[in-house]
Amino acid sequence: MSKEKKNANTFENLEAASAETPSAGTEESNQVTELQQTLAAKTEECQGLNDRYLRLAAEFENYKRLAQRDQRDHIRYGNEQILKELLPVVDNLERALKAAKDNGNNEGLIQGVDLTLKQLMAVLTKFGVQPVATVAQPFDPTAHHAVTSVASPQIAANHVVEEFQRGYRLHDRILRAAMVSVSTGSTQDSANGTDKTSDTQDHSSSD
Repeated sequence: MSKEKKNANTFENLEAASAETPSAGTEESNQVTELQQTLAAKTEECQGLNDRYLRLAAEFENYKRLAQRDQRDHIRYGNEQILKELLPVVDNLERALKAAKDNGNNEGLIQGVDLTLKQLMAVLTKFGVQPVATVAQPFDPTAHHAVTSVASPQIAANHVVEEFQRGYRLHDRILRAAMVSVSTGSTQDSANGTDKTSDTQDHSSSD
């Protein structure tokens, strides 16, 4: 009798255990799902933070590059204003020297002004100032300021004929554009073209 009772208890325990097993499995599955969702959320958050870090790093590199460029430009062109102010002094010395030579004034004065001008130009050259090329050069609106245009048989059209005031550049930046006249080409060519046209018209009329 006791053996049968013991067997009955065993069967009941097994049934109870089997009834509890699906519930435990479901709970474990839910926990796994929650962990997976949490992991996915943290992964996405980490990815977002990494992207933000990369953007900030790129922006910082751009800022550093611009700052370095500004610093180089400041060093390279820091004297631009004072050098620009010296150009009228060069102009006046050149005019004085030209006037003295034209009028046959004292040779000592000419030599003194010439020496002063050369010294001043040497200082400007030391700081990167160079004259702008003009006569017979193609007209460059960034470096030349055209004040008039003239016909010239020697100078090709759209080339500089004469320089009225010298221009200067500081390294690769224009300090002052040169004042120049620009060639429109040879008037003789135009005249010849007109004559040829007239001759053609005359021949056509006679025919």
